[in-house]
Amino acid sequence: MWKCFSTTSRCFSTSTSNKALKWWDHVAPAPKDPITSVTEAFLADTSPTKINLGVGAYRDDEGKPVVLQCVREAEAKIAGCDFLESVSSAVSSKLVEESVKLVYGKDSDIIKEGRFAGVQALSGTGACRLFAEFQRRFYPESQIYMTDPTWSNHHNIWRDAIVPERTFHYYHRDSKGLDFSALLDDVKNAPDGSFFLLHPCAHNPTGVDPTEEQWREISYLFKVKNHFPFFDMAYQGFASGDLDRDARSIHIFVEDGNVIGCAQSFAKNMGLYGHRVGCLNVLCNDAEQAVAIKSQLQLIARAMYSSPPVHGILLVSGILCDPNMKALWVKEVKAMANRIQSLRTTLQKSLEHLSSPLNWEHITNQVGMFCFSGLTPEQVDRLLREFHIYMTLDGRMSMAGVTTGNVSYLANAIHEVTKFG
Repeated sequence: MWKCFSTTSRCFSTSTSNKALKWWDHVAPAPKDPITSVTEAFLADTSPTKINLGVGAYRDDEGKPVVLQCVREAEAKIAGCDFLESVSSAVSSKLVEESVKLVYGKDSDIIKEGRFAGVQALSGTGACRLFAEFQRRFYPESQIYMTDPTWSNHHNIWRDAIVPERTFHYYHRDSKGLDFSALLDDVKNAPDGSFFLLHPCAHNPTGVDPTEEQWREISYLFKVKNHFPFFDMAYQGFASGDLDRDARSIHIFVEDGNVIGCAQSFAKNMGLYGHRVGCLNVLCNDAEQAVAIKSQLQLIARAMYSSPPVHGILLVSGILCDPNMKALWVKEVKAMANRIQSLRTTLQKSLEHLSSPLNWEHITNQVGMFCFSGLTPEQVDRLLREFHIYMTLDGRMSMAGVTTGNVSYLANAIHEVTKFG
């Protein structure tokens, strides 16, 4: 059957029109993200005792999001700022320079000699995605080795860049610590010149970091094997409370002569999750190579999202470029890390006071935002159904969701689901 429209003098087949309506009928719903789905379920729960241990963003002792004082001061300074393109470009360049100082150190020769290619990215996720695409374009036959386990979105990022993924041993499920010997074996056995994705501090999801001496052994092997380490530094400051100390693993690799890449995020350590401010940098042989690599990274970014929003740039660069605001930020990062560490200690002691048959020392041995609890999926499910406590099925707990007001309730709930082994 045909229908004609006099205004255009064109006729259309209704059968063709009906076919057009079926363009997307074959598209099924995507699998739910294991982390965001926890938050969605938590928000839908009306229980007054509910606890959200899924989100990987800092919360205060009342479980509320925090706006750091340094961010408030930066906001006040940029109020009424004229968001011109020239301002955006200049401030973005300054942001990259100050961000890279957090990676290599403010007095590093790398910065003085311009031996890095750096671009602003859409937080740490965007920085990883940019590098994954860069890797695919210039090493199309390469693959990426990821820790087992790693942040769930790492798999999505490199998969969508069409980079094959392998895993290497990292977490020891019996000791709830580092499986160091197996890790070294996997690094040794990987083909020379392999790409590895590493967490320089506050490993997500396990909270297990190598010691400085272990990092030295890993770095030495990387140099021998000519591997490329790509660091995803999403939680700088949360492992130890010291920004420089949390970058020590990267310093070791650089001192050993390794060429590296690094993704940075200010979502957590500045509390700017919604602003999507991050940085990607790649270490280069010289300034000339840095110009070439930066141009390629910019080309990739141009096709993905053109340019990042300016407001977050102004906030972060304002804090990093102002000595007083930066000092305040460093102090606030330390306070956040200390609160999390204090709650780790309280939770462990609370479980021990309940005469738990299990060893909970891993709660305080692990560092950073997360505790890899060792709870089974069945125990996690019981915590949800019986106690309205939300976490991912692998037992990862965001310690930022633990407060002085709910830690006893949490300890009792964990004890109830684990006391019989």
